[in-house]
Amino acid sequence: MKRSWKKPVVAVMALSLVAAACGGDDDDAEPADETPAEEPAADAEEPAADAEEPAADADLEGAEVTITGPERDDPSVAAIQSVLTEFADANGFTITYTGDADWEANINTQVAGGNPPSISIFPQPGKLADFAEQGFLVPLTDEVNATVDEFWADGYQQYGQGRDGVQYGVPVKTDLKSLVWYKPARFAEAGIEVPTTFDEFTAAMETIKGLDDGAPLCVGIESGQATGWTFTDWVEEMVLRLHGGDVYDQWVNHEIPFDDPQIVEAMQAVLDVWSEDNVFASGGTIAATNFGDNAQPLVDDQCWMHRQASFFAGFFPEGTAFADESNPDAIDVFYFPDINGDRPVLTAGTLAAAFNDDAATMAVLDYMATAEYAEKRQAAQSAELGGALSGFLSAAQGQDPSVYQPLEQSFLDILAGSDVSRFDASDLMPADVGAGTFWSEGTSAVNGDITAEEAAANIEASWPTG
Repeated sequence: MKRSWKKPVVAVMALSLVAAACGGDDDDAEPADETPAEEPAADAEEPAADAEEPAADADLEGAEVTITGPERDDPSVAAIQSVLTEFADANGFTITYTGDADWEANINTQVAGGNPPSISIFPQPGKLADFAEQGFLVPLTDEVNATVDEFWADGYQQYGQGRDGVQYGVPVKTDLKSLVWYKPARFAEAGIEVPTTFDEFTAAMETIKGLDDGAPLCVGIESGQATGWTFTDWVEEMVLRLHGGDVYDQWVNHEIPFDDPQIVEAMQAVLDVWSEDNVFASGGTIAATNFGDNAQPLVDDQCWMHRQASFFAGFFPEGTAFADESNPDAIDVFYFPDINGDRPVLTAGTLAAAFNDDAATMAVLDYMATAEYAEKRQAAQSAELGGALSGFLSAAQGQDPSVYQPLEQSFLDILAGSDVSRFDASDLMPADVGAGTFWSEGTSAVNGDITAEEAAANIEASWPTG
């Protein structure tokens, strides 16, 4: 099974998809809520697959693999299905992907009913670990583990592990959160250099306030029942910047309490940066402003900067130019500066895990772990959008960066240049905290109803015991 996916016919299709992806800068994709190297060469001596015979191991012939996941926008579904169908056709079996808006509830129902898919794509490592602990998921085979080792750095693998330390998940998508969106031409005209340290970042905000030409930051945390999640992202960024990866891990694992002074300090740092004179909130207040309603004000020069993840490109109005030095209105990004020189990045993403150990299921996971899958999904998704920004990103090593647009390539450069990488903390914490009190108590603190200390104490009191 190992490396059965490396076939000349696959390489030819990749070239055609790359060509189709060379287009414009628009992004109509619906974003989800929430170290490049040279690609391994295909075996030039391996013969092309015979259309009348299985292209790989006979035990894959006629198999059916079903996959579910939360990605359900049309470009993502089309890209996932087309790339996996090409792989399945070359190996004599079928793969069906179903995107589900109610994935979290439905996967629970399917598992409880004894009818899970072959594979599901998990946006929350905590849920993957829960399923593994309950015995619903199967560990990766040695072959799949070897592929994950080849293409993914340790920092991305660990979130696919169960609480027993066994690897169950394959990383398949990466969201980079440590980005600040801005207009380079506007900075240049005002004589403001891109900040490379957090002190320079706060100094730039002070300079901008003195210009009386828009607020330094656009901020909004409204997101329906998930209101507050953008505050949690900022807190996570500040924990990493102030105290590093070890403290971050202790916090996530509840080895230190949520109201530890280091965490309170990070929460207060966010509230300080979000002082009223620093922020433009299109909804009137930060808590009343939808997180997606910060792109248009940046385009309209009502603010100068907005910290948000790589998927945020999809929230800008149609026709927005990205990473284009010739366009004075073009939008670009810079790395959200560090404090201690360790260049931490905050990420999120998805992981694929299996409910059975059938040969075909493991062959699919083996393929999804590769740089080839990442490249081809990116190219296919961009092609679905007419060559626009895809909304997809992968930290798999060995990708050809040319399949990404210039702005997307800068995302990869930031990922590759980081010394510390950590997954979104709220996605790793128990749901009652990470998708509950961390959001709600954080929102109360942003509104000024409670202090950072009180919010942290209330969150700590909600942490499940036992």
